[in-house]
Amino acid sequence: MTTPLALAYVGLGSNLGDRAATLRAAAEELRAGAAPQTELLRCSPVFETRPLGPSLHPFLNAVVELRTRLAPEALLAELLALETRHGRTRRERWEARTLDLDLLVMTTDGRPLRVAGERLVLPHPELSRRDFVLAPLAALRPDLRPDGGATTAELLAALPEESRTILAHGTAPLC
Repeated sequence: MTTPLALAYVGLGSNLGDRAATLRAAAEELRAGAAPQTELLRCSPVFETRPLGPSLHPFLNAVVELRTRLAPEALLAELLALETRHGRTRRERWEARTLDLDLLVMTTDGRPLRVAGERLVLPHPELSRRDFVLAPLAALRPDLRPDGGATTAELLAALPEESRTILAHGTAPLC
């Protein structure tokens, strides 16, 4: 099933192995057509962040902007397949991972799509509380209103200091 032309914002994270190479490879696979009917438009800079939960290794995080005709659930399936190709396993929540791809927001005609399913909720329900997603998303689209309310820049600015995880960020885009 397809959807009208949409913009999709996908968070990329890695905290195992060569994190930077994994993020670059995932972005290149998306550029090369890893998801059908989907085109990679832009990449954010990379941010290094402390992990949430029991993992001990810092993450590298970025966001990519895609243009797609895939329905949200179909795009999610393609992203999960890409994770698997990069050695992602799912045993417990918050575990270390080679590659994590999160579908954060999809928009059509500038309006956010809303999905409330068992496997997918859009906009991502934790988006407004995670600087490791908001910062790279705001680098690409500070004016984006993920749920129709505050912009990504406003959501990022409103995060309390104790919720912040960013250790460092680069200035060059991932791709």
